[in-house]
Amino acid sequence: MELRKISQLNVWDILRLKVRNNQKCFVAPNDISIIEAFAVREDGFVAMPFGIYEDGMPVGFAMLGYGATGAPEEPAVAENGYCLWRFMIDERFQGKGLGRKAMNIILDYIRTFPCGKADHCWLSYEPENTGAKALYNKMGFIENGEMCGGEIVAVKLFR
Repeated sequence: MELRKISQLNVWDILRLKVRNNQKCFVAPNDISIIEAFAVREDGFVAMPFGIYEDGMPVGFAMLGYGATGAPEEPAVAENGYCLWRFMIDERFQGKGLGRKAMNIILDYIRTFPCGKADHCWLSYEPENTGAKALYNKMGFIENGEMCGGEIVAVKLFR
């Protein structure tokens, strides 16, 4: 499994990836995420969108951030940390262990500190998204009591 930066060579493949209908309320579509990444970069902040590939095939999407952006309702933990801003596995590839595998690849990448040193990564998820909560808990993310846009914030410390 590998992460590939979004480029003109793969953007259309990533835009075709979708979650199940009952998951659409939990994650923004990839086109919205890529537009947000562009806007955040234009404002001088960090957004790193990636395709998630398994055996050369696009199976998911992830977007990382670094540091605070000044966005409304941004949690305090955003300062000086990495953020797993978006994460999805296409509906055709769910239930095959790829989510956990992708999370390991993403966390390994973050631990290279591509934007600077940090001691944590944070993410947020809808309270009703029990599948995401279970995965994130297994990966060592712990809820810190903050909310972000109505979502629960969880943090993984790097030691």
